[in-house]
Amino acid sequence: MALAEIELARVRKAMDVFMQRRRPPAHIRSKLDLGFRITGQSVEIFEVRPAWRGLPDEKHESPVAKATYVRARGIWRVFWQRRDLKWHSYNPKPEVKSVEEFASLVSEDAPACFFG
Repeated sequence: MALAEIELARVRKAMDVFMQRRRPPAHIRSKLDLGFRITGQSVEIFEVRPAWRGLPDEKHESPVAKATYVRARGIWRVFWQRRDLKWHSYNPKPEVKSVEEFASLVSEDAPACFFG
């Protein structure tokens, strides 16, 4: 089940604030940028870079972090992607109470799981 409209608005607002703080300066965004997408009950943050092979305008996305809303419990489950390209629970704090807390966790990145 997808997020309700009010939940979507809250997620977009939290991610917009996160992007304003974490995006690289405008002059290097063609080489490195951040983006996010909302799919179903999940929000995913990813890096965007030019593809190292292929067309000049081709972009490559690398996942950074993901949070999935568990409506029955009213929490967000937090994930990071390891070398095996699978999502793993973020063990320092696998669950948070809000999408704003998720954005804060990713921004802090204390154990360097999200941004290395």
